[in-house]
Amino acid sequence: MSLDDLAEIRRGCAELLPEEEFAARLREGKPLRVKAGFDPTAPDLHLGHTVLLTKLRTLQQLGHHVIFLIGDFTGLIGDPTGRNDTRPALSAEQVAANADTYRAQVFKILDADLTEVAFNSTWMGAMSSADMIRLAASHTVARMLEREDFATRYKSGLPIAIHEFLYPLVQGYDSVALRADLELGGTDQRFNLLMGRELQKHAGQRPQAILTMPLLEGLDGVQKMSKSKGNYIAITDAPRDMFGKLMSVSDTLMWRYLELLSFEPLDTLARWRREVDEGRNPRDIKVLLGQEMVRRYHGEAAAQWALEDFEARFRGNAIPDDIAEVTLVAPAEGLPIAQLLRQSGLTASTSEALRMIQAGGIRLDGAKVEDKGLLLQAGVTCVVQKGKKDYRRVTLTAA
Repeated sequence: MSLDDLAEIRRGCAELLPEEEFAARLREGKPLRVKAGFDPTAPDLHLGHTVLLTKLRTLQQLGHHVIFLIGDFTGLIGDPTGRNDTRPALSAEQVAANADTYRAQVFKILDADLTEVAFNSTWMGAMSSADMIRLAASHTVARMLEREDFATRYKSGLPIAIHEFLYPLVQGYDSVALRADLELGGTDQRFNLLMGRELQKHAGQRPQAILTMPLLEGLDGVQKMSKSKGNYIAITDAPRDMFGKLMSVSDTLMWRYLELLSFEPLDTLARWRREVDEGRNPRDIKVLLGQEMVRRYHGEAAAQWALEDFEARFRGNAIPDDIAEVTLVAPAEGLPIAQLLRQSGLTASTSEALRMIQAGGIRLDGAKVEDKGLLLQAGVTCVVQKGKKDYRRVTLTAA
């Protein structure tokens, strides 16, 4: 718990505010109360969610007290961040079921014995109507409209429900209830995190510092990882799928994933970069990333099996390093494999594509394509092969 820890704490982060205040707390030598909240709006987590969990693990290993906050109350409101419409509300039963799966998944990263799990319904559910009115009175509508997403919707004439204004207030009040010293969130949560500082000042508490982390790009390398966009890697993905998806990311995106997701120290990542600059195949580093992620979520045996399985599928079918990369748009129902072959330039027509599939001349990530009706969804990146030597690395984006 010294200033020497700052480099690792700052690793990959977008902002640490106010840094001098935070440094002063570190110098005091006391464990900090570190909070990060997750609304259980879906039954499982993807690697994008684990960016914050990885940073929490770092702080936990440095001796700080980590609070994994499950927003079972805020989940009933629905986070309006980044939305251009009102998020549909979940039932209490859906939120509770999703919260149970979150608790099971996060301890693949965090130390269960050192992690405090909290639910914001504990204090928000006990609030009276008068308490909620007093909380709402602490900020103005004008201040809420400083949020870019609210301002955009207001200027565009799109509806903003009153309860959506409550979301930042409730998230901010969580910091008061937990007496947080540091709150973590994505860059899109900056307004909400700063709200926590303001409400702590109102409550006579020492205001928390805030640390924001970038939003992890999905497999397409462009849009943030999201289940709705189909460009995600779930931490519950099967070992083969998880490893294959990670091997499909671009050589550039690989470094981003390593910085934000890997437990490897910074000096190791720097050494790997030097080795690649000096001629080492980036694929070697991607294998290390893939194995680390599979090992974390499925164990050592699964990580070794995933590598052996991947190599077996590609053995004798080595893929050139300089294959053409193509980005295609997939409709909501998926892009038919024959259309993918034609649009990527591997075949001149869909009829030729269908003949090649029938003849066994098309492979997808090393496996022979036998289903002529195969649909590929947005978010997928795959290597498609025609014959022995014609390849494309194809990334599918949403329409």
